[in-house]
Amino acid sequence: MGLLGHRHDKPTIERFQMREKLLSIGDDFWIENDQGHRAYKVNGKALRVRDTFVLEDASGDEVARIQERKLSVRDKVAIKRGGDTAATVHKALVGLRDRFAIDVKDGADLKAHGNIVDHEYEIERDGNTVATISKKWFRVRESYGVEIGEGEDVPLMLAITVAIDSLT
Repeated sequence: MGLLGHRHDKPTIERFQMREKLLSIGDDFWIENDQGHRAYKVNGKALRVRDTFVLEDASGDEVARIQERKLSVRDKVAIKRGGDTAATVHKALVGLRDRFAIDVKDGADLKAHGNIVDHEYEIERDGNTVATISKKWFRVRESYGVEIGEGEDVPLMLAITVAIDSLT
């Protein structure tokens, strides 16, 4: 084995750059991959009764709709795919720090914990980290990174990150 190792020896991790303070309705912004290419677009739909963001792939196709749910006991945001709710993100009632519970329709539920406001937190499934959100990877002001583990549903993880931002 060489000094640098083999590419297939390391797990594939995808990194994306998000803009801090992204959530102005009517605001659109791009999520870039670690090579600086535009990978996804967050379209903040204006003139809606509820806060709505649409996550689109680079070609403009909708991959998820992130929509605030009004009139519930706790603040909730639904992530829809193809008209069906794929996940619901809500603040957890337990604990002093910001924690979020993510109910996933067709999979194991997730939870997010850490310093949510400062964009330093993890998303976990069954105690295993599946995504890490951090400002440490980027020197660009008002930006933070989302690192998504191998085999994870990238659009869903990015939609969850947008949903958590909308709740804070």
